[in-house]
Parts: sequence; structure tokens; C-alpha cells
Amino acid sequence: MPGREAGYLEGEELLAQVDASRELDSGLTRHFSQPRTSERDTMEFVKQQATTKAPADWFTGDVWFDVIYAGQEPSRMRANMVRFSPGARTHWHSHVLGQTLHVVSGVALIGTRDGTVFEAHPGQTVRCPPNEEHWHGATPDRFMGHLAMWEGAGDGSTETTWKEPVTDEQYNRTRSH
Repeated sequence: MPGREAGYLEGEELLAQVDASRELDSGLTRHFSQPRTSERDTMEFVKQQATTKAPADWFTGDVWFDVIYAGQEPSRMRANMVRFSPGARTHWHSHVLGQTLHVVSGVALIGTRDGTVFEAHPGQTVRCPPNEEHWHGATPDRFMGHLAMWEGAGDGSTETTWKEPVTDEQYNRTRSH
């Protein structure tokens, strides 16, 4: 049909899709309404903690974060929404099981010990392998926000090892795209 966008439904196609969706919804309702066998089967809303200013021992510049989730056994998941002011960055650090960064806004800079500085843009996800020393932060002229996700080791050991601040020379190196 001329002028019709891909994925756009009309008339009988739309009604068929609505009916299929209703059938799926009723099946899901029956599935989720089955008796719970344990507390672990119960969905929960996690209480949100207050936004926290990141410590100067681990960051250069103004950085704020929200803990989205700090899993308790058996979960080891950790997730923070981190917001960096222009020029702000982490210190050098590593994570025992690695870290995944998902850029939400601005442009993220991610540096590695070999001197490479990568740029990551909104919608891009970067995975740092276990124990790789790295840093991440905002460009000098823009705010940046990313989701930081990592796992705890599950044995109470240190998840993140923090090192020295990133120098201006390291921060200002030529960027790879």
C-alpha cells in the first residue's frame, strides 16, 4: 500500500493482531496466577535508594550515581545509573568478573592501560573483560550518563579494585571510534 510504513497494521490485520495479543495475555495471566511455591517466585519492586555523590577516592570531577540493583545471594548482579559532569571520570579500576557499560546520554570515553581511549555513544554497550584495568567518563564539553553493570564474586571478596587517578594526559589522548 503506497505511503504505508513497515509494521503498520490496518483493518482486519489490526483486529487479528489484537485478538492474538488478547489470547497471549490471557495465557500469561493464567500462568502467573498459579499458586506461588516460594518467596523467590514473587516479583518485587526494589526500594530505590537516594542518589549518591561518588567518592573523590574513586572519581575525578562531579559524578553522581543511583543504585538500581545490588543483588543478594543467589543473585550477584549489580547495576548503577551513573552521571558524569563534563570532564569527570573514574580512577583506574578493574572488576573481578568484568563490567558492562551501556551509554544512555552524551559521549562516554573509555580508556585502557595500553593508552587507547574509545568513544561510545548513546545506545552502545561496551564490555570490559575480567580484571582489565580501565577508566570511563564524560567528554570535556558534555554530560554523560551510562548504566554500569557487573557481578559480585559471590564469596564476599572485593568486586572492584580501585587504583590511581587518570591523569589529564591519559584522559586527553586521541580517541578511537
